[in-house]
Amino acid sequence: MSTISPTNQPEYFRRYIELVKEGQLQDAFIHQSEEIKKLLSSISEQKSMFSYAKDKWTLKELLQHLIDTERVFTYRAMCFARNEKAVLPSFDENEYAKMSSANRRTWESLCAEFVAVRKSTLFLYDSFSEDMLELLGQAANNPISVKEIGFLIVGHFSHHQSIIEQRYL
Repeated sequence: MSTISPTNQPEYFRRYIELVKEGQLQDAFIHQSEEIKKLLSSISEQKSMFSYAKDKWTLKELLQHLIDTERVFTYRAMCFARNEKAVLPSFDENEYAKMSSANRRTWESLCAEFVAVRKSTLFLYDSFSEDMLELLGQAANNPISVKEIGFLIVGHFSHHQSIIEQRYL
């Protein structure tokens, strides 16, 4: 998979994309897979209910946010790779979290779901040709390429990994 060009991503996505150290998307996904396993396995069921401040998500809610966001982003990537011309809507991450009931689930089930979603993401991105990776679409009225969405997925996890390590653990 080719490297990212910083020309199309919306400004508010740039902070996530810039967190990706690897220049190749496939390398970024592979490297992060190990980080995901290590991080998730270091958190106990008891710790997963921790919230570092009032009105902040628990670790379970944060992981559900990662799951939901990755699903939304991969849906967008698939649509754009298939040359979808419609502008895809934004989503309200706080409303999604509120409606998720993540705290009623076990940490183990959330971890298994996230790992499955990430495997699905890897299969999807492995299916894209170089031409597909360059295709653009619009989400929430912002142009973004399929490739940039891939880097965004990796960077979004990195962003939250840092928050987990600094504020939760």
